[in-house]
Amino acid sequence: MKTAIIYYSQHHGNTKKLLDAVARENEVDLIDVTKRPDADLSGYDRIGLASGIYYGGYARQMYAFAQERLPEGKDVFFLYTHGAPAGDFLKGIREITQKKGCREIGAYHCKGFDTFGPFKLVGGIAKGHPTEEEIRGALDFYRGL
Repeated sequence: MKTAIIYYSQHHGNTKKLLDAVARENEVDLIDVTKRPDADLSGYDRIGLASGIYYGGYARQMYAFAQERLPEGKDVFFLYTHGAPAGDFLKGIREITQKKGCREIGAYHCKGFDTFGPFKLVGGIAKGHPTEEEIRGALDFYRGL
């Protein structure tokens, strides 16, 4: 099954750490949305959408990409990292995939080191994340898809 993971991971590379581990052990194409905003995904069977969480949701670049470039009717999964406690971080990206008739096959998330906004004043939150255990969790998640 041909798989691509579209991602945005800028500030601390938290999400990219998960993806690098997945790509080392699996045949998957990682596509940085900032470097390939016009990527053609029509030839993929499964598409992962991965991002750090910014202002309670995926990066705006991911929303734009999904609205413009995500093919209809694909199997999709989500991977994300967040510094803040759990929330409904997938709401916006899910709305886009549902409108495109995509089938959600899973989601994985874990904490990620965060120094955005006021968190910078206290040296950040979720220090040391993602941990090796959380990275293994991402691998286990992907293998189970």
